[in-house]
Amino acid sequence: MTNSASTAKTMFRRAGVTAVAAALLAGVAMPGVAAADSGRDRPDLRTMVQDIAASGFAGAQLRVHDQRGDWTGSAGVRELGSAAKPPTNGWFRIGSNTKTFVSTVVLQLVGEGKVGLDSPVAGYLPEFGLDRRITVRMLLQHTSGLFDYTGAVLPDGTVVPGIPLAGKEFLDNRFHTYRPEELVRFGLSKPPLFAPGTDWNYTNINYVLAGLVIKKVTGNSYGDEVQRRILRPLGLRDTVVPGTWPGIPGPHAHGYYRYEEAGQWKTVDITNQNPSWASSAGELISTTKDLHTFFSALLGGKLLTAPLLAEMRKPHPKGGYGLGLYVQDTSCGTVLKGMGGFHGYGTLMASTLDGSRTYELSMTYGDSDADLGKAYFKADQTLTDKVLCDK
Repeated sequence: MTNSASTAKTMFRRAGVTAVAAALLAGVAMPGVAAADSGRDRPDLRTMVQDIAASGFAGAQLRVHDQRGDWTGSAGVRELGSAAKPPTNGWFRIGSNTKTFVSTVVLQLVGEGKVGLDSPVAGYLPEFGLDRRITVRMLLQHTSGLFDYTGAVLPDGTVVPGIPLAGKEFLDNRFHTYRPEELVRFGLSKPPLFAPGTDWNYTNINYVLAGLVIKKVTGNSYGDEVQRRILRPLGLRDTVVPGTWPGIPGPHAHGYYRYEEAGQWKTVDITNQNPSWASSAGELISTTKDLHTFFSALLGGKLLTAPLLAEMRKPHPKGGYGLGLYVQDTSCGTVLKGMGGFHGYGTLMASTLDGSRTYELSMTYGDSDADLGKAYFKADQTLTDKVLCDK
């Protein structure tokens, strides 16, 4: 297991936009809090979401479930230049929280005997010539050692770039369509970071491969299987698998991208973008309500058998990562989390082991020069302490 500080910092660097996020995405602090739709006044939570928005984000929407019931609220602005606040249950890009959905589907297939958790991935996807030591479990836990198509920092500090995900080059390509196979082959064109199973490194290529395993075994896209196995049974009508569609449905806050060009900082509305570069590693769109329903159902045993859920909750000693979610030791015991970043958006979902305390948070980036890595970590730590641990 790992402490919340190191997990949040690592996750913000590697999830979704990986190392791009902290340096190039930013938010703006704006006053104001939207009314809670729960009908209960919670001054402590209203102050909390306002402080989160003011720490460097354009806006934030928060959902909390605890002994006092359910509460939702938002702070900041829905769009720069407007006074309207973010919707309290608007749509947003959930980034690497997508991985929890994908891992759940893979584990269901394990339970059905269609996938072996410790079987070689090459047996399902022979077309890629993968090292046969790489197992399905290694994909789900990020121990495959494969180079990520989003780029990597080598042990000696050398930065090896991936596909364009930063600066003007990214903006010029933000509507480009990537095929999952293309992303995998890009990563495989680089030397592996370490021998399979010998270390831990968070990489999106693992979950793109997991999505392709689902397709090979079922004959359906990973998105169709997520719909059939999770979204429809749980009634998650506000969770979307966008594919190449660049939009966001329904009420939503805008996300912004801040980058430097010719010595000048510029801010661009990045709400509309083709998410195919993230694929089954981070493309989903959802709401705090749907994330709460999904995570509660998952941890409550409604989607996986007890033995498979136990496998999911076994953390790697270095990364604190189980199979599709983070397992953290805190002052009040073990908690489980999903964490994600995407250009313009940051997301957290978390729960105590018994599900009695949960929170879901969406943050949108604006035009502030604040350190978003620090702001993201602070929001995670604050919510963990005050909501999950009831400090």
